[in-house]
Amino acid sequence: MAVMISGITTLHAQDRYFTKTGTITFFSKTDLENIEATNKIVTAALSIKTGAVQFSVPMKAFEFRKGLMQEHFNESYVESDKYPNGSFKGTITNNADIKYDKPGTYEANVEGQLTIHGVTRPVSTKGKVVVAEKSIEANTSFNVLVADYKISIPSLVADKISKSVQINVTTKLEPFTP
Repeated sequence: MAVMISGITTLHAQDRYFTKTGTITFFSKTDLENIEATNKIVTAALSIKTGAVQFSVPMKAFEFRKGLMQEHFNESYVESDKYPNGSFKGTITNNADIKYDKPGTYEANVEGQLTIHGVTRPVSTKGKVVVAEKSIEANTSFNVLVADYKISIPSLVADKISKSVQINVTTKLEPFTP
């Protein structure tokens, strides 16, 4: 979730970028079965002025290859009725190094707070910000431990579910227009 300032004069004062169509995927691998899901209803915002970044994701919008996995994910693990959204609020700590007025690919260091299942924990990760003339793409990947977010794994399926999940975030942000 990065924001870019374009060199185009019509956007020169633009300092906020936004999308409602970001994508978050997660993946966990075990010897018995890989579990992955995709959510394409991710709202993300970036201030290129401050480096503030945030996203929100409706948990029920994760799509799995098997319907039963999706049902268990929502009912038993993340309890989507009780905790309907996941979110992240943070900052690109090296924001001054990203030239939002110059198209290119830049490394970004991101720190913030990730909330899943009603639990908020600090996250620090690296990502990429791709500045284009009229948009900004921001991508990152990081791992979280399921237990850190108080998500219980029943002993009956403990060998089928990884204790660590890889999360990938991909966004294409455009200038925010209120």
